[in-house]
Amino acid sequence: MRLFTSQRMRQADATAVGLGFPSLLLMEAAGRAVAEWVLERFPGRPVAVLCGRGNNGGDGLVAARHLMLAGARVRVFAAEGHSGDAAQMQRALQAHALEPRPLEQWQPQPGEVIVDALFGTGLNRRLEGSWAELVGRINASSCPVVAVDLPSGLPFEPHVRAHSTLVLAALKSEHLFYPWREACGRIVLAGIGMPERSLFQPDLPELLTPQAMAALLPRRSGDAHKGSVGRVLIAGGYANYTGAPALAALGAHRAGAGLVSVAYPAGLELHLPLESVRYPQEHWSPEGLSHVRAEAAAVGMGAGPQAEPAAQAVLSRRIPTVLDADALQPGIVESYARAGTPAVITPHPGEAARLLGSEAASIAASPLEAARTLAERFAGVTVVLKGGPTVLARQRGSGVELAVGTTGNPAMASGGMGDVLSGVIAALLAAGLEPWDAARLGVYLHGLSGDRRGQVGLLAHDLAEELPQARAALERGEVRAFWEWR
Repeated sequence: MRLFTSQRMRQADATAVGLGFPSLLLMEAAGRAVAEWVLERFPGRPVAVLCGRGNNGGDGLVAARHLMLAGARVRVFAAEGHSGDAAQMQRALQAHALEPRPLEQWQPQPGEVIVDALFGTGLNRRLEGSWAELVGRINASSCPVVAVDLPSGLPFEPHVRAHSTLVLAALKSEHLFYPWREACGRIVLAGIGMPERSLFQPDLPELLTPQAMAALLPRRSGDAHKGSVGRVLIAGGYANYTGAPALAALGAHRAGAGLVSVAYPAGLELHLPLESVRYPQEHWSPEGLSHVRAEAAAVGMGAGPQAEPAAQAVLSRRIPTVLDADALQPGIVESYARAGTPAVITPHPGEAARLLGSEAASIAASPLEAARTLAERFAGVTVVLKGGPTVLARQRGSGVELAVGTTGNPAMASGGMGDVLSGVIAALLAAGLEPWDAARLGVYLHGLSGDRRGQVGLLAHDLAEELPQARAALERGEVRAFWEWR
């Protein structure tokens, strides 16, 4: 499943038409899906359908016709100047003696449901004048709003704040990325009959779905033992940051590692899980880690100024490694990329800015492009750019492959969450997954565990404790995507 932009959706529409699927049928199917959702979710309620000039408005005109035919009380308000398919749908509505009124005449009525079919996707500038005033009136009303494809005005301010959004054919960036996602409310994905070939665009970012992630789960044989399911080395810790490697170790344990060893500076007191093996280091060196048995590592959590020697000591092992926190320095990441050691980096926007010599705000504003740039800058390294949502990237052939996480929530905004994620990915690497698969599955399970707890006040160790249950639910096929299907 892929994440579309408005431009790529227009290309998909054109491809469908080129394959012989009439655009008028797409509009008819879209409007009917909107009407069915309104009737299902708000039975017996009067409806006001607000229609713009373009295809989004045409979808609204179709919805109004189907609502009327189903016996709903409908008022229709439309902008002037419809053309093409939308003009045909307006004539079809008028044939049923339902005449649209000018948009400026609309005033909210108590108990009414508003269908927002003003703009949808593809807006290239902020709304002003009468359009902005109309959006303000919609938001000021106490009426629930059903947006057609996308709340009007996004991705700019002002925009409609919807109760629910009927997404047509495929999810777009605004449905996943904050703060836009908050304006969409409940997200319902409706198939509108588009030929599958028109939606097959494998160069677009992958959306992590429960089915695809369940297929990646490492399987255990009946004779499994702690040495056969993956051993993890955690390297980090410094002064006041002893909790970070402990949380990474906990994440690795709960993600299924058979054995977790923690290397840290001698003299530190780490409250590690009882099951962890301790390796205090007088100083970081390849010799100090030579006796640690591990198939994967995570390094940098709370390592402070010792991140460089710790990372170089781990690099000497030539095992797949997660680089996090203080190990996310350009020189360290470059050394792993040059060595050809499989590596996963897990920066938040601030750390990504340090790697790219950029600003955290610009990274957060364009996470897909930032992840792409990181994958190009550090060729061969798998990128996990943490955020809302997390974006993953890797260089593949002459291009960059992208994926977007679909789990996680704002309750996870607390210290230590990233340390747990590093341990989770390291455990999956140790179990034999390739970096791209370990990163995608790790991000998905980490976010799913947060979703299953999902309350402000959630602590990192709470999330780690939920990992086995989240994994079991995914394996049993009990996990559903955050969006609904129609």
